Amino acid sequence: MLSLDSSPYSAPLPLADADPACVLPPPPRSLRDTGLPQQFVVELVARALLLAGKTHLPVLTTRLHLPITVLREVLDFMVVEHVAEVAWRGESDIDIQYQLTAGGKQRASGWMERCRYTGPAPVTLEAYRAMVERQSLPASALEADELGAELAAELADQLLAPGVLQMLGAAMHAGRTMLLYGPSGSGKSTLARKLGALQQGMVAVPYALLVGQDVVQVYDPQVHLPPHGPHGLHGPLGPQARHSRPASERRGVDTRWVQCQRPVVALGADVTADMLDLQADTPNGCYRAAPQLKANNGLLIVDDLGRQRIAATELLNRFAQAQELRRSQLTLAGGYHFEAPCRMRLVFATSLAPDTLLDAPALRRVGYKIPVSALGAAGYRALFRQQCLTAGVLYDDAALRYLVDELHAGSALPLLAAYPHEIVGRIVDFAGFNGTPPRLTIAALDQAWTSMFACSTSAPVDDDLALPLIGQLAQQIV
Repeated sequence: MLSLDSSPYSAPLPLADADPACVLPPPPRSLRDTGLPQQFVVELVARALLLAGKTHLPVLTTRLHLPITVLREVLDFMVVEHVAEVAWRGESDIDIQYQLTAGGKQRASGWMERCRYTGPAPVTLEAYRAMVERQSLPASALEADELGAELAAELADQLLAPGVLQMLGAAMHAGRTMLLYGPSGSGKSTLARKLGALQQGMVAVPYALLVGQDVVQVYDPQVHLPPHGPHGLHGPLGPQARHSRPASERRGVDTRWVQCQRPVVALGADVTADMLDLQADTPNGCYRAAPQLKANNGLLIVDDLGRQRIAATELLNRFAQAQELRRSQLTLAGGYHFEAPCRMRLVFATSLAPDTLLDAPALRRVGYKIPVSALGAAGYRALFRQQCLTAGVLYDDAALRYLVDELHAGSALPLLAAYPHEIVGRIVDFAGFNGTPPRLTIAALDQAWTSMFACSTSAPVDDDLALPLIGQLAQQIV
């Protein structure tokens, strides 16, 4: 039996000093510095060699994200224990290849049956806790003036009422939970995601955690975007992030961690109770992290609250309690429970009335209840003009007045923020099909409106437009 070195991870490592924009810790100098048990690393290396066969030392360090000094220490031990052997040695110290012995292959096969994980070496739960606390946003991460300017710039195209902007700013400044409520199509989901762009700085996220003998995969490339990642919903990066270099191009950092933007995790109506815990990834021999674990040091959005297959009060209380206690209880196979750090901001969005959706204690847990309602006529017209400009649609003021005063007013449909994008998109669709430039006209609005709303209050399609369309479709069918 191989000996075990279960030396605990003693103290948080300082962040790398070489690059002020880098939030990654320095590399471990020895196996003890990793905080990982010797037996775990031996088995991880053995499984990698079993799958790859004869392997260069630099290839192994790239695959397992462990420094050469640590791997050499482990491989020297494996050679002494006749688990591995040197297959080839070149002129330099690192120009060396290792392979498993015949006995080592048997042992590695047994280890593979117990755990198939061969990804990047994990970090300890203690190291992760320390990093999350270090990176947590203070309640007032931005000065009030700076936050106000950032908020106004990021949400300029939302055309929100000044009172709503004030509530958003106060909630962001204080780091308190928000509930965005209003009719479907009012822009709540877009607004919630835009709040993620107001998060400042970068964070270090581990590829994986070691909990007992199990591996929990934390890093998700769809959530943990790189410093030079797309702006998109996560917004532009600050000057510090723009000048930072990817971790792969830096030396002197622990590559078991990834540097990324503060995460934004969005959950929708498909959420079930079991999705809020660890998910077993049997083919890869690990667990996938729960959403609140992925959202650490970032923002967790629960969209369409009340539509999930879990009671709204239970869902809100579960996340709100974890946020208040700064820890989340998670479960491994066999019923083993452990506590993971939980430092995130929460935003809920719903189209239902809050007082009918949540009980009084749950509502008290929500710091800010923020209404997101239909736009006023001036705001709706401004948003529609923006959409026409973006889509390249030739704008006409008289046609827009017809949309607001006749179609919306006649059908009693509110001026929701979602409509301009949808209507302009359909005008572009019909124009493209007809091979004509897209123009905002009364006939084009009637056509787009009818395609959106199947109701008797809709304006009919103009026969002058309908007949050519029918003729074109008939020709295509023939």
